[in-house]
Amino acid sequence: MKMRQRDIYSCAQMMALIQEVGFLPLLDSGIRGYSAEDMVSDDCRYVVLPDGGWDWPLWKWKGPIVTEGNCVYGKFFAGKAGFVSRDWWPDFCNYRRSSHPAPAEESIEEAILLTLQEQGSLITRELRAACGFTGPGMRSKFDGYVTRLQMGCRIVTEDFVYPVDKRGNEYGWGWSLLTTPEQLYGREACQCERSPEESLERLTQHFRRILPEASERQIMKLIK
Repeated sequence: MKMRQRDIYSCAQMMALIQEVGFLPLLDSGIRGYSAEDMVSDDCRYVVLPDGGWDWPLWKWKGPIVTEGNCVYGKFFAGKAGFVSRDWWPDFCNYRRSSHPAPAEESIEEAILLTLQEQGSLITRELRAACGFTGPGMRSKFDGYVTRLQMGCRIVTEDFVYPVDKRGNEYGWGWSLLTTPEQLYGREACQCERSPEESLERLTQHFRRILPEASERQIMKLIK
């Protein structure tokens, strides 16, 4: 299997690609041609409309892909968002959790996870308020904690929530509805029969197959 340039023009095609390659960053990955954005046809790229609005089919596909595409979504690749197929999730989660240890007791990260476990799922601003991060400058600091938890495969995106206008139409960029993978997929989905070292080797070999022109440094940046 090897990544090659595609001309994807539908959500269903993007879902199929994610299942084929296993891992796919949403936007620029630092590796030429390796992102969902790189794979879509020109008609599906971001455009500014004459009335000042915008259209971006790929952005609108995110929700259906996450809810129907048999994959996991979160900030997994060097703090940037992307998709991991459910087939590859156990190994990815297994290795990442070994290299990103569980939050310490009474830490902010633990409080965030406990809040999600109690509430089930929350959009980012609700989670931030529930954890008491409401003061000036707290947003970016809180987002940093959440990103680290996503990198450790302890928080994922369940769906996207959009505000609604007076006519009942959704608008804007949307908010991530966050939860834990255990609550969304079940505890078994986060378990792996291999050791973290075996999972790392399996992941490394897979990325070498799909990205033969990428350097080892680029590959390890995606995996770690």
